[in-house]
Amino acid sequence: MTYVGIDVSKATFVVAYSSAKGSRTNFFKNTIKGIHEFIQTISVAEHHCVLEATGNYSSLLVYLLSEAGIAVSLENPLKIKNFARVMLSITKTDEIDARLIAMYGEKMQPAPYKLRSDTILVLKQKRTVIRQLKKQLVATGNLKGSMEALPFFDPKCKKTIERTIIFLEKQIKELEEELASLAQSEYKKQMDLLTSVKGIGVTLAAALIMATGGFTYFDNAKQLTRYLGLSPTYQQSGTSVNVKGHINRNGDSSLRSQLYVAAFASLRCNTECKACFDRLRSKGKPGKVALIAVANKLIRQAFAIVTQEKLYEMGSSLRSHKAPAEGTPCGKGLSRQPRRASLSAIIA
Repeated sequence: MTYVGIDVSKATFVVAYSSAKGSRTNFFKNTIKGIHEFIQTISVAEHHCVLEATGNYSSLLVYLLSEAGIAVSLENPLKIKNFARVMLSITKTDEIDARLIAMYGEKMQPAPYKLRSDTILVLKQKRTVIRQLKKQLVATGNLKGSMEALPFFDPKCKKTIERTIIFLEKQIKELEEELASLAQSEYKKQMDLLTSVKGIGVTLAAALIMATGGFTYFDNAKQLTRYLGLSPTYQQSGTSVNVKGHINRNGDSSLRSQLYVAAFASLRCNTECKACFDRLRSKGKPGKVALIAVANKLIRQAFAIVTQEKLYEMGSSLRSHKAPAEGTPCGKGLSRQPRRASLSAIIA
């Protein structure tokens, strides 16, 4: 297998067909036509493409390569950066970066990227637009507040700002309803399972499905917590360094914030999360540290529920799949079923 390194930018991408110094490189336009031209230069059986995750700039390339049946790995830019340091690379050009990525592929042999479904892509687009609209809404609200502090507020400016706020609120509400409806229709079983965990609502359940591709990207809950940036760091060297640090803060900061809020809410209705929080607080741990531990517990509960396809039941037991009652927060209103296998061994 020959690893092909690709350095992607907004308008173009550079391809290195080998990591050897002075090897051939090609420039292609980052368009549908340019990508198809590149695909004609490689084969499905012989080549494995490797590139950095550059957000929207790499999305089209990854999608078309996957559709053509060509193996492609989408790697964290931090991994490539650290690899360059290990290789003592001091010169940075697009061609050198492409060869370096090809070398990374040869040495590390990264796993092929699992292409997200069209539904996941649509959900992520809606979520991105919602986040940006919310930022605009906050900024517009702040603008209105600052203008009202002036001795005189022009009526036309005031009316324009108020119309903008109403428009943004309407658009956010409509998109949130569409996102929840799409998630419920395409991932109904997983949404029902996740919302059965006390503390996880529809919004967080949909966010977890988007982050995990319907819980297909990770083999266990530990991988998911690392991805979300909720795993604690640890440094040890000899006898002088032995430090338990903060969480690693990788991944989606917005989703991490949602989990933190959900962890706080779960203390009122999830007895296992409340017991975890109280146990850590009794040992002198700060409240924030205990809440992060509760967020970890929520992730482990969610992962166990989805992988075993059994609704969560208070008291560390699972039950057969049954949708929760409509509009019941924290899973209230769920009918009790006979006790089954204990969940404590899975999420402890």
